[in-house]
Amino acid sequence: MTPDQMRDASLLELFSLEAEAQTQVLSAGLLALERDPTQADYLESCMRAAHSLKGAARIVGVNAGVSVAHVMEDCLVSAQERRLVLRAEHIDALLQGTDLLTRIATPGNSIAAQDVDAYVALMGQLLDPAAAQTPVVPPRIEMQAEALRVEPAEAEPLVSTEAVPKGKRVTEGGERVLRVTAERLNSLLDLSSKSLVETQRLKPWLATMQRLKRQQSNGLRALEELNVHLKEHALSLQAEEALNDARRLLAETQQLLAQKTAEMDEFAWQAGQRAQVLYDTALACRMRPFADVLSGQARMVRDLGRSLGKQVRLEIEGDKTQVDRDVLERLEAPLTHLLRNAVDHGIESPEQRVLAGKPAEGLIRLRASHQAGLLVLELADDGAGVDLERVRRSVVERGLSPEQTAANLSEEELLTFLFLPGFSLRDTVTEVSGRGVGLDAVQHMVRQLRGAVVLEQTAGEGSRFHLEVPLTLSVVRSLVVEVGGEAYAFPLAHIERMCDLAPEDIVQVEGRQHFWHEGRHVGLVAASQLLNRPASQNNNQALKVVVIREREAIYGVAVERFIGERTLVVLPLDERLGKIQDISAGALLDDGSVVLIVDVEDLLRSVDKLLDTGRLERIARQNQTQTPRKRILVVDDSLTVRELQRKLLLNRGYDVAVAVDGMDGWNALRAEDFDLLITDIDMPRMDGIELVSLLRRDNRLQSLPVMVVSYKDREEDRRRGLDAGADYYLAKASFHDDALLDAVVELIGGARA
Repeated sequence: MTPDQMRDASLLELFSLEAEAQTQVLSAGLLALERDPTQADYLESCMRAAHSLKGAARIVGVNAGVSVAHVMEDCLVSAQERRLVLRAEHIDALLQGTDLLTRIATPGNSIAAQDVDAYVALMGQLLDPAAAQTPVVPPRIEMQAEALRVEPAEAEPLVSTEAVPKGKRVTEGGERVLRVTAERLNSLLDLSSKSLVETQRLKPWLATMQRLKRQQSNGLRALEELNVHLKEHALSLQAEEALNDARRLLAETQQLLAQKTAEMDEFAWQAGQRAQVLYDTALACRMRPFADVLSGQARMVRDLGRSLGKQVRLEIEGDKTQVDRDVLERLEAPLTHLLRNAVDHGIESPEQRVLAGKPAEGLIRLRASHQAGLLVLELADDGAGVDLERVRRSVVERGLSPEQTAANLSEEELLTFLFLPGFSLRDTVTEVSGRGVGLDAVQHMVRQLRGAVVLEQTAGEGSRFHLEVPLTLSVVRSLVVEVGGEAYAFPLAHIERMCDLAPEDIVQVEGRQHFWHEGRHVGLVAASQLLNRPASQNNNQALKVVVIREREAIYGVAVERFIGERTLVVLPLDERLGKIQDISAGALLDDGSVVLIVDVEDLLRSVDKLLDTGRLERIARQNQTQTPRKRILVVDDSLTVRELQRKLLLNRGYDVAVAVDGMDGWNALRAEDFDLLITDIDMPRMDGIELVSLLRRDNRLQSLPVMVVSYKDREEDRRRGLDAGADYYLAKASFHDDALLDAVVELIGGARA
């Protein structure tokens, strides 16, 4: 390739990017002008977009683009100067020109000269004053996917070609934009997540050093007591010097250990903060505004409505909501399907709407928002809603339910039939619907995103789809459990609930174990059998059960222990392993240990296979003598905090006693035996620092593990608590269930010995 050819190729690529951004401006502006042709700001933005495209096309020598953009600009200028009032035929023609410019600017596309000439002639006729009395019908607008689709990664707007140096792109805020491959972003996120996990591994090291510092302090104290006793006896000079050397060396070692422990504590805190910021930044690099998936959707709704003889408008709220790129790409197809479904099935014709007392123009609202770590989408229309009686008849006609049963189906039950494969309310097949590929495809695509979709409707007022999907596929909120001594994670999107089952709650139905859940019998299976792990000898009376659901399939999966909810960074399995049965991916826990993420859909298929072959094993319940539970003393002057901690620890299986202040706690410690002390700092009569200091000077209690839980989250407050002899310091500002329970397990282990 010659230098001139290389330069031309580079300019054409830049022109393609410029056209991509400016045609989006044109599409959005023209749809707004269709509702109000006098909006000066939209006229100005559309005119400038057409002008910029004309200049860009002229620079790169794309004459077809110059011709099309020029006549579009003339039309918009005439409207600005009030020589022309934009009517429906003008908007149609301008949108057609926008599509034509997109095709012209797409690399590899060839546009016939006669198409450009025909378009220029059409615009000339529309602009001819003599033609104002004669309505002009532009050629039928074809909704080509290629003309409407814009890749999310390329949706940043550009300024004019003349003003931007080669290869540079900017956002609306003026920030430079660089192209980075998805593989590099994934690698960056993977490395940052591992860095975050590695910093968490410093916590047990610090806890060990704190214990070592406390033990050394006890050793020095014991040596001082020995020195006092030995002074009563005459010692040789050599023995006295050796004793003094031992005291000096131990004191120096204690001072050095205290210094290095403080430095390591500071380093661990700083490293954890930076690793968290690094991970959050890497994750943000994968996030894009929800608007990226909406490119062309408003235009598609408008054009589809016109082709069906309907007036439809799409309103979008929350288009700046940030979502992972991968999620955005996979949301485009189901969203497009739901929008087309709303136009075709939901919105009535203008005549029907007027008779029903509605505006002739139908309205579809799409709202995006963040809720509890999920992207929540609500797509509602103000159409006629779902004809439930027609659904009921279709259910009977298709043999999906007997007539008597169908007559008693509730609205919610009837709406679920719309999500079945091949189910359609259309009697004839059209370009838009009737093929039986409907909401089942939407549900399948949403399920692949580990999300859910629900349909609600009000007769005569419209329908509403509620979708929930993760903000990112790189992170999944999961319940981590123990099976066969190993950790497994169940994505929360598939979990109905988690519960403890008493032996009397398990019943035999048709030779299989079941339990009662929400008015129905739910089958009970052992996770150890499904995951090929050795069955544990669980001595607990209560059986830990995770209730999982996928569409209509629901089962209770018995596990050994609930470890807790975790936000896990998904680590794909090595491709050489192929598809591992019942497992979708892996992740690392805070301590660096590996956890496997369960593929719930695959797991349910495994359950069905075991049922079909009759190989499902019963879960044996052990009724052996219970080992005593570990005891914890909670000391806090706040009733709310005290009760919260007590209930959390009781639910985890610990035996818990409470004290209202430091003095009450000290009396309890001297009167009873405990495995752990959890104390606040600021309390009346005796504060937490005094309580810990007294405890460390007592021969019987000095080795008791201590956790300080305080509202003070400054580094000096943490240091003060640890220097007093605490083994763990937890700030209430960052207090949550997992943090407290994880710290307790780290200090004294599980609830039973």
